[in-house]
Amino acid sequence: MTNYLESLEIDPGAARQYIDARAAFGELERTKKSAQQVRGGMVWKSVGDKEYLIRTSTKGKQKSLGRRTTETEAMFLSFTQKKQSLEERVSSLKNTIAQHERMNRALRVGRMPKIAVSILRRLADAGLDEYFRIVGTYALYAYEAAAGVRLTTEITSTRDIDLLWDTRKRVMFAQRLAKEAPSMLAVLQKVDKSFHVIEDQKYTAINKEGFEVDIIRRMAIDDDPHPIRLSDADDGFWVVQAKKAADLLNAEEFSEMVVADNGTMARMTTIHPSVFVAFKRWMSKEPDRDPLKRRRDALQADAVEWILHERLPHMLKDGAEICL
Repeated sequence: MTNYLESLEIDPGAARQYIDARAAFGELERTKKSAQQVRGGMVWKSVGDKEYLIRTSTKGKQKSLGRRTTETEAMFLSFTQKKQSLEERVSSLKNTIAQHERMNRALRVGRMPKIAVSILRRLADAGLDEYFRIVGTYALYAYEAAAGVRLTTEITSTRDIDLLWDTRKRVMFAQRLAKEAPSMLAVLQKVDKSFHVIEDQKYTAINKEGFEVDIIRRMAIDDDPHPIRLSDADDGFWVVQAKKAADLLNAEEFSEMVVADNGTMARMTTIHPSVFVAFKRWMSKEPDRDPLKRRRDALQADAVEWILHERLPHMLKDGAEICL
């Protein structure tokens, strides 16, 4: 490997901290998912001389589950006990995560820019993360976290994050976004209010520090509308087509917890490392691409190829191995 690709072992103490933090983070994710099943509440409502069990939603909708009987009383008791237990567990795990974030910061576990981690957290909290995959340079932070190494800044440093949007889920995305904010830009502004869409590059938002968020999509096929934007808001993102984005969208996903330089954590969903290597190899040979970017594409492909063979060999598949 060249100096550009020389990997740095994570300090053993930091590695242990990452493993512990990842376990707690995963448990919080699972517990939050279980808690979704008991959102809202259950109450008894009198109608004349009878009582009915009512299930309430977080938006005030009500649904009768039947008259008060032994069965509905058992249903009410089970629901309230489960809800209380899960709420207490979520609260406890959040406190544990806060402690891990302090330890992450003290032991310098992470180095991903905090703005990027904050964006991932905001997408997850809004329920929008399932409609995007992180592609491009930022995927390297997920691969190196899984491998327990740090790649040189020459190949990881960037001021933009690419979000690959799944157009196949555009209706569900629109419904979910409408519950969270009037536009995708408004979602980003909850992270940093200085974000705004670039006037002559509508698929990119930039903040006052020059950090960019690009929204890309596969090339239009079948009944894909084009051009398309993420919402009807005047300040909404338009989404740009990208060559071979369909391959990234259809590829096996790779998910890993990433840690920011301030210790905060988030889940990153990206593409399988072998797909990243193949994609970057292709980009490095594109004649109309900036020569400096082509060189970095090749270095990134080499780096992830090394990670696969040396640190994540279990992820190599028959017919998908990449020769060094």
